Amino acid sequence: MNLKLTYKPQPATRQLQFAITGSKSETNRLLLLQALYPNLTLENTSNSDDSEVMSKALQNEQNTTLNPQIVDVHHAGTAMRFLTAFFAIQEGMEVVLTGSNRMKERPIKILVEALQQLGAEISYEEQAGFPPLSIKGKKLTCSKVSLPANVSSQYISALLLIAPKLENGLELTLEGEITSVPYIKMTLTLLNEIGVETSFVDNIISVHSQFTIHNSQFTIESDWSSASYWYSIMALSEIGTEITLSSYKPNSLQGDSALVEIYSAFGVETIFENNSILLRKTHNPKLTTHNLQLNNCPDIAQTIAVTCFGLGLPCHLTGLHTLKIKETDRLEALKAELTKLGAHVTVTNDSLTLSQSENINPNISIKTYQDHRMAMAFAPLALIVPIVIEEAEVVSKSYPTFWNDLKSAGFSVAEQ
Repeated sequence: MNLKLTYKPQPATRQLQFAITGSKSETNRLLLLQALYPNLTLENTSNSDDSEVMSKALQNEQNTTLNPQIVDVHHAGTAMRFLTAFFAIQEGMEVVLTGSNRMKERPIKILVEALQQLGAEISYEEQAGFPPLSIKGKKLTCSKVSLPANVSSQYISALLLIAPKLENGLELTLEGEITSVPYIKMTLTLLNEIGVETSFVDNIISVHSQFTIHNSQFTIESDWSSASYWYSIMALSEIGTEITLSSYKPNSLQGDSALVEIYSAFGVETIFENNSILLRKTHNPKLTTHNLQLNNCPDIAQTIAVTCFGLGLPCHLTGLHTLKIKETDRLEALKAELTKLGAHVTVTNDSLTLSQSENINPNISIKTYQDHRMAMAFAPLALIVPIVIEEAEVVSKSYPTFWNDLKSAGFSVAEQ
């Protein structure tokens, strides 16, 4: 499904408010913990495809009528990493964990080798180092493991999430410079909040064993990554435009909450009130190069790059090395699609540099590469020029109601 997006200015007095569902990052961590500790109840879970895939796989984990089971996570990278660790400790259970063609190109060797160090029985069904995986669940008694610190934080979180169910807990040594620290701290904080004792000193993370927990109820904060597209819309809107999003808190566990500070430089003010955020366009940004280190929040890089292009601002974004192994190579995808729109872009293995642009080519068809963030990051440009988003249904991976919400905000969304 291809969608053509245009925008008609809305009355200044119109009040816009949207409820964003729970964080995909928090939801998927807590779904795994709920499978390990069934007396944990969750509210405001994400309605994303990724979380539905995760939930379905975990709900079926006790079904041993098929042996081995085939568990297909499709495009859900988080589910692939977390479930690899989860199934490795399900004693007596055998699964083949697989996914889409793109998933079979996304490396998982570092996580598999770390689990094997702990005693896990995992082998590759096809290409070594990549899914699909054959996993035979067993009791893991080893308690020490090390892995490179500059890999996807999902590898690290996958190990930490199963750690309390290991007989001797886990001591995880991270070698080198750590990336995506907020996501690691999110995992540790969620463990702490259900009663698991942890420590994170220098490059060593320790998680104590915890076989049972007290009855616990957890309300998940809404997804900051999903909020990023509304920040972009605000930045590209007229001064005085406002929108309210719920449910958010100022002391968020999510790294993408860096949006508050980053977008203040683009003229967007954030006001926390009544478990919501009010976004207001207060001024136009200065024409200067925006240098941003996004090591701790790489998922908002696409949104920021497109915002800068729409505002005619140059930018230099770094800390993006994990983007090359996402749903697509996001750096090359950004370069290709921004170039079609008239941008001048250069990328390296971990950075993107955008030159100042004065014109945006209208009616350009944006390829999304089966990547939800490509679709949503480019959509705000419809405030400036008509734009076409290819395979627009891909947004269901993280924000299924996105196009309906855009319609409510005054965008024309028409199938082509």
